[in-house]
Amino acid sequence: MNKALIIRRATEEDFDAWSRLYDGYASFYKVHMDDEIKNRLWNWVQDDHHVINCFLAVDTSEASVVGFAHVRAMPSPLRGAEVGFLDDLFVDPHFRGGGAAQALFDRLEQHAKEQGWPLIRWITADDNYRARNLYDKLSNKTMWNTYQMDIT
Repeated sequence: MNKALIIRRATEEDFDAWSRLYDGYASFYKVHMDDEIKNRLWNWVQDDHHVINCFLAVDTSEASVVGFAHVRAMPSPLRGAEVGFLDDLFVDPHFRGGGAAQALFDRLEQHAKEQGWPLIRWITADDNYRARNLYDKLSNKTMWNTYQMDIT
């Protein structure tokens, strides 16, 4: 890991930096993003009683937030336990390859142990090759495909 990187929880003062990154994340996945959505999520992140947690990768040499991960508990009925679910992970394109994603995953692993989660799951786009290359090194691809039923 880059010694100039630290991973920490998001604080109120991080909103602008997080918001810039979240816009980049939404753009990458071609999902509409607006202030109402971001403010709602940010309020969840700042609420100690909400299930969502936000960890930030901070490059201390540049004093800038360069990545984030949103993770939460998710019931696993077959296990009779909660597991972790990684909703979002994003690293500023200018800082990719510098260890931020690895450092975020290291912190997520620590968080999972603290929570007593036996695993963390996530999904990513099929064409997200760079991220999938890292995921293949860090984890096991399962046999499951993900589907979505849109309710209109």
